[in-house]
Amino acid sequence: MNLRKLALLVAVLVGISAFFVFDLGRFFSLDFLQQSQARFAELRAQQPLALAAGYFLLYVAVTALSLPGATIVTLAGGAIFGLGWGLLLVSFASSIGATLAFLTARFLLRDSVQGRFGQRLAEVDKGIQKDGAFYLFTLRLIPVVPFFVINLLMGLTKMKAWTFYWVSQIGMLAGTAVYVNAGTQLGQLTSLQGIVSPGLLGSFVLLGLFPLIARKIVEAVQKRKVYAKWAGVRPKTFDRNLIVIGAGAGGLVSAYIAAAVKAKVTLVEAHKMGGDCLNYGCVPSKALIRSAKLAHQMRHASNYGLSDAAPTFSFKAVMQRIHDVIAAIEPHDSVERYTGLGVEVLQGYAKLVNPWTVEIALNSGGTQRLTARSIVIAAGARPFVPPLPGLDEVGYVTSDTLWDQFAKLDEMPRRLVVLGGGPIGCELAQSFARLGSQVTQVEMAPRVMIREDEEVSALAKASLEADGVAVLTGHQALRCEVVDGEKTLVVEHGGAEKRIAFDQLLCAVGRVARLTGYGLEELGIPTNRTVETNEYLQTIYPNIYAAGDVAGPFQFTHVAAHQAWYAAVNALFGDFKKFKADYSVIPWATFIDPEVARVGLNEQEAKERKIPYEVTKYGIDDLDRAIADSEAHGFVKVLTVPGKDQILGVTIVGTHAGDLLAEYVLAMKHGLGLNKILGTIHTYPTLAEANKYAAGEWKRAHQPYALLAWVKRYHDWKRT
Repeated sequence: MNLRKLALLVAVLVGISAFFVFDLGRFFSLDFLQQSQARFAELRAQQPLALAAGYFLLYVAVTALSLPGATIVTLAGGAIFGLGWGLLLVSFASSIGATLAFLTARFLLRDSVQGRFGQRLAEVDKGIQKDGAFYLFTLRLIPVVPFFVINLLMGLTKMKAWTFYWVSQIGMLAGTAVYVNAGTQLGQLTSLQGIVSPGLLGSFVLLGLFPLIARKIVEAVQKRKVYAKWAGVRPKTFDRNLIVIGAGAGGLVSAYIAAAVKAKVTLVEAHKMGGDCLNYGCVPSKALIRSAKLAHQMRHASNYGLSDAAPTFSFKAVMQRIHDVIAAIEPHDSVERYTGLGVEVLQGYAKLVNPWTVEIALNSGGTQRLTARSIVIAAGARPFVPPLPGLDEVGYVTSDTLWDQFAKLDEMPRRLVVLGGGPIGCELAQSFARLGSQVTQVEMAPRVMIREDEEVSALAKASLEADGVAVLTGHQALRCEVVDGEKTLVVEHGGAEKRIAFDQLLCAVGRVARLTGYGLEELGIPTNRTVETNEYLQTIYPNIYAAGDVAGPFQFTHVAAHQAWYAAVNALFGDFKKFKADYSVIPWATFIDPEVARVGLNEQEAKERKIPYEVTKYGIDDLDRAIADSEAHGFVKVLTVPGKDQILGVTIVGTHAGDLLAEYVLAMKHGLGLNKILGTIHTYPTLAEANKYAAGEWKRAHQPYALLAWVKRYHDWKRT
């Protein structure tokens, strides 16, 4: 604790202690006030300004220190100065005192509370930023909520002091007027309970509820305005409770939840059940990565005491295995399974006709119109194809099309160019290089995997190059050409052009949300890279939701499933309770070898956002199981709040990093620190021990050296 905090804390404690030690509470009673009324009247006649100033300062002190007796002091304002001047003095003194209590709580307590409950406080702060003034005003209108509690709790948030002051000034005015007016009738009061009758208290509660009711009215008016142009179109009854567009992760989970709670739900999919993840992304790419890793291990079998061997294989067989893996997982996402769960599945192209009606162009022919009380759009995303001149002429594949296109090849591509240095580009570049392709990876940014820390990018690049990938960072793709019958990509680097010959070109420069063809434009639903939604995943039409890649902000299968829960539950039960989508702890992994997995902040993000942090790092080269598996490379890097074990973020580079990350995701989600991980038994010998050892590194760096010095003296004494 710094000197200023210590001085303020001492001053506050002295003030509060003096109040109780000297029994100053006896001056804050109704009897004392009634007995002293004549004396105060005399003082007011002789020294009105001095009395007013003294009263004002006393009131500020009582509220700033959160002392008992504010009610009596308020009554005194009316008894001594009358309704007009009393209300004026009390109104400003109470607001200033409350603001001082607010600032004191912030100065003394916020850092410690932030250190312990930072993640939860961050969520509160988001709400305060958006609706803080509204809720503070509501609380100020209800006297049953102790004002000193409001002062202290609001001080722990990021609410601006000026906002706190003016909202308090206005919000407390009604209650202040009642008590000051009661003070003008001081002689008739027999108890404090007589000031606020049950009827008056009920009126205050209703007054406090008025802003909430008013907000609901405003929402209803806005809702009516949004739906105004569809007047007369809204069905009196609905065919379905929910219609879900898209059968990827977001759509499947939304439909599953609806069926589980016995809602009538229809799921519409134009192409393949399971969406991008099953058919084009996660599943086929991981199957390819596994085959490529085995080929790599065969070439380096000497690492395991065996003889190195060049793998011999059929590329067609490798691609067939990928399709077999997809086929094995397909039943999990199949029409039959979801029909069995109670979901009606229609295969066709869905388009919104109005906020409650979906027209489906069935794959089998014809159209069908269905109405629903709520609709979830989970249309997913598609690969972005850059507008390179000549690209269509030379031909290309994307992360979606390569699985079918390459399955037709008799041999794997001899020369492959991969455009893009993000996770998809890196995973596919390494895999094809390990299988024997001559791979050139072109990335416009100065490094691959630009969202990761520089050391992580450097390790990823080194790993790719070790497998034979020519990684060209800082290279801008300009155009594609066919020269003497040979396909080439022209790139620019350092002001000079360079030509790269290839047999196949893979575009892996990112994905964009599918926004066209669903009727969004006709309904006027705003889109900007993704469908614009509020924190409840609602579009401008409260009954239309979006989830998954089409909604953003993350393009991960697990996030799509996560959002789907909120979209489905809000769509079905939002009349009673809506839930804000929670993005506080989002993990992700890139499945190159070694894997890169992360949750929360990394160093470059913490620096960009000016968030203070400490770094704890454990090298996996020291881990027994990793050494036994000849996988002794990589690290666990943990960012924590300075001086505390609260986890801000974790980056793991190493074998099975994506699996190891789960422990930190759990810890961050539930506010567990490194000490809890250190105190948890981890099976020996496992890779998961890396998490415990990383926590041990943090503990070692935060040893109580002064205490240990005394402990050493104790042990020295025990030997004498």
